Amino acid sequence: MNPFRRTLACALMAATGLALSSSPALAQSTAVKVGVIGPFSGPFAHYGALFKAGVEAYVASQGGKLAGKDIEFIYRDTGGPNPGQTRTLVQELIVKDKVDYLGGFVFTPNALAVAPLIQQSRTPTVVFNAATSSITEKSEYFLRTSYTLWQVTVPIAQWAAQQNMKKVVTAVTDYGPGIDAEAAFKSEFAKQGGTVVESIRMPIATTDFGPFVQRIKASGAQAVYTFLPGGPPNLGFVKAYNENGLAKAGVQFLGTAETDEFDLQKFGDSALGLTTAFHYSGAHDSPENRKFVEALKKRDPAAVANYASVGAWDGMHVIHRMIEATDGKKDGAKALAAARTLQWESPRGPVRIDAKTRHITQNVYLRKVERVGGQLVNQEVQSFGPQTDFGLGK
Repeated sequence: MNPFRRTLACALMAATGLALSSSPALAQSTAVKVGVIGPFSGPFAHYGALFKAGVEAYVASQGGKLAGKDIEFIYRDTGGPNPGQTRTLVQELIVKDKVDYLGGFVFTPNALAVAPLIQQSRTPTVVFNAATSSITEKSEYFLRTSYTLWQVTVPIAQWAAQQNMKKVVTAVTDYGPGIDAEAAFKSEFAKQGGTVVESIRMPIATTDFGPFVQRIKASGAQAVYTFLPGGPPNLGFVKAYNENGLAKAGVQFLGTAETDEFDLQKFGDSALGLTTAFHYSGAHDSPENRKFVEALKKRDPAAVANYASVGAWDGMHVIHRMIEATDGKKDGAKALAAARTLQWESPRGPVRIDAKTRHITQNVYLRKVERVGGQLVNQEVQSFGPQTDFGLGK
């Protein structure tokens, strides 16, 4: 037997013994348990707060129950990219806490680390953020309500070519999603007749973007396509982009989530005109988005409507429908079968779960940062229409 499987099997047997010795009140609990994995401390702690806001606002919007069942959330803090710790936390959630569903996951390495656990335990797991295409291929119990870098990058590479851009530099953070972003842009831009004149990979821990931006400026490129993991790196890169004169030199900024609503007001005027392609904007004009924003603000006036909170909100919609299909009972296969056929109107627009890949198909929008009513917003200026995940099998 594989040592990893043996460890989990032993843990499961130990948990069974624990369950037998538990109090009758605990044994008879009918609440559906959902484990939420994310960074609730450290430099990426805002993701955990956004996940919490999204999932709890969704349940509140449904009257406090899902399919008539009480919901118990169990939050676990990964602190950041930490596959080993994440695997331990998830094993505890499955074995000790006996969760029915898992959700969350900001970082790809953390999600990949738990694939054998959720596969063996048949625990449906909804990814709220992690954006590397291959995640859903690692276990049939993964579903995703966020996005992938291929999904949002292919449209902006096509758009760049249509704007007669011939030379572009890619500058990405050097880990799974960044490598996906780089590959997606280079592949599609080449198909459109363009050339990536330099591919820069930046360490995930870097705080000094000046040297990288100088290389971009010296390359003769018309634009830079970038991917950063959110939070402080976005602010640092955009600051370096402006301070080193790239905007004034006509080097256009192309990105995805770099102008995230969580940090957007901190950029000030340096963000004006920045162009991104993404699946959600807090300024999306629809009844569903207004309902989402209202639910978030009702729960917490400081909550932010952005891609992390909407990923959690829609993730809970998927879990809601799985609970409904199983009448709240633990049945991973039946829950998964129900999720494969889902389609609904999300705060981001019409979406559906692809039956084969278990990844969300959704509109991707071209966005430009504008000032509206004194606030910076990601204004949607064009819809590229429904996009699948172009990166699967790459």
